[in-house]
Amino acid sequence: MNICVFCGSGVGHNPAFAQAAQELGRLIGTNNHTLVYGGGNIGLMGVLADSVMAAKGKVVGIIPDFLFKKEVAHTEITELIRVDSMHERKKKMADRADVFIAMAGGWGTLDELAEILTWRQLQIMDKPIGVLNTQAFFNPLLQMMKSMVSNGFLKEQNLSKMLFSDNPLKLLTTLGVKVS
Repeated sequence: MNICVFCGSGVGHNPAFAQAAQELGRLIGTNNHTLVYGGGNIGLMGVLADSVMAAKGKVVGIIPDFLFKKEVAHTEITELIRVDSMHERKKKMADRADVFIAMAGGWGTLDELAEILTWRQLQIMDKPIGVLNTQAFFNPLLQMMKSMVSNGFLKEQNLSKMLFSDNPLKLLTTLGVKVS
C-alpha cells in the first residue's frame, strides 16, 4: 500500500513530533508499505523517510526542482521524482497514494491537507484521510472545522470522513492499512 504523508520541513520544539514520525516510518517500513512524501531530507520529512528506509521499506519522494536545488532533496531514498511545481508535486503524490496522513507541520502541510480534503469533498478522489494528532497539534484545526459545520460552510459528512488519532498504529489500522 502507498501511504502519502504530509508533514513539516522542521521537527518542531517538542521531541514527541519526531518520535511520532519515527514510529510511523517504522510501521510503514516493517509492514512492506511504501511511503510517498515530499522528498525532503530535513525536518519530520527526513525523520520519517529515514525511519522507513531503516525498516527496509520503500520511499518515494516527489520534489520540485527549486527545492532540489536548495539541497533539501533526500537522495538516499528508493525513488526521487523531480517535478516543475508544487502543484505538480501534490498531483503526483495524490496519484501514487492509496491513503493520506497529515502530521504536524506548517503552511505546506496545511496546504496539502486542505487540497486533498477539497478533492475528496468534490469527489475528485475518494481515498482515506487521517490526521496523526501528536500532542493535540491539530485540535485547533478540528475546532475550526467544527465551526465550519455549525455555521453551514462544511457538511458534517465531509468532516466525519476525516480520521484522527494520536497513535500511529491505531491511525493506520483505522485507515485500513494492514499492520502487525
